[in-house]
Amino acid sequence: MTAVKAGDVEGLIRRVPDPRVPVILIYGPDTGLVADRAARLIARIVPDPDDPFALIRLDGDVLAGDPGRLVDEAGTLGMFGGSRTIWVRSGSRNYAPAVDAALKAPIEGARIVVEAGDLAKSAPLRTLCEGSPKALALPCYPDDERTLADLIDRTLQEDGLRIERDARDLLAGSLGSDRRASLSEIGKLALYARGQSSVGVEDVEAIVSDVGASVLNELIDAAFAGRSTEVERTYRRFRHEGMDPSAMLGAGLRHALTLLSLRLDNPRGSASQIVANWRGLHFRRKATAETQLARWSAEGLRQAVAWLQDAVLACRRADPDLAHAQAQAIFLRIAVEASRRRA
Repeated sequence: MTAVKAGDVEGLIRRVPDPRVPVILIYGPDTGLVADRAARLIARIVPDPDDPFALIRLDGDVLAGDPGRLVDEAGTLGMFGGSRTIWVRSGSRNYAPAVDAALKAPIEGARIVVEAGDLAKSAPLRTLCEGSPKALALPCYPDDERTLADLIDRTLQEDGLRIERDARDLLAGSLGSDRRASLSEIGKLALYARGQSSVGVEDVEAIVSDVGASVLNELIDAAFAGRSTEVERTYRRFRHEGMDPSAMLGAGLRHALTLLSLRLDNPRGSASQIVANWRGLHFRRKATAETQLARWSAEGLRQAVAWLQDAVLACRRADPDLAHAQAQAIFLRIAVEASRRRA
């Protein structure tokens, strides 16, 4: 078997796979990560990606209609000699027969990099590559804490920047599990900090769009997990920092609606099962999300949604001091209600 563990993929790309293994399949649910890794691998094995004789780009749908073309392209000699790389982009049709033909052909001096989406274990393309000594199958799953930190450091280093540890933690907390979205946010930060030698917390707070929402997660998660003391402490800090009470309640309402939707969609699912399928949930919030879903029923969440909706309307009509008092009272009410429920 030549399936590669998800945690080993980054190291393998840095080392560049053995050229005696001509076919490399990169697949997974995170299409942004698939595309990023394929592009980085191509950059390492192709001296000049702009040379049309050295790098051939093929669409999967084209190969589905002409399975023999992949073997033909791999066997064609470049005008000026040298190795050739064929980069196959995934399409909507099944092009596994083209890859199967390439694995059976005597390919020399060519590499085939195949991008694919989320492939089940039984998917023909995946089983072909995992079962052949002439192929590698590289899975791409949403970034975890280690790969996200590595992504931040590596991407900023390309722009001559290093990032302070606290700033990296804050940035990582604001990023989700989608590689393409994460790269976009890190890229904006790199542009903002151009000309500096390092990136600090103030730079992250100034440019990354989701930091405010990420910070509010502290308050919201504490409330829905039943941690009243933490709710009081966090709310006081936010009030001192000038956070708008309507914004805090609005974020809490969105979270409650999300929990309610997940509960209604999975009425018999366990908290861990629901969290495992919660797309876009940051890995650092998974444990507390499980606690919240274990504590709250659909009916309880409907009640929390009603409290928050009423509080949002009341805060818009009240003076700032009264609005803060109302908002804090609602978050504490939710925390007390959650603490009565057993996780």
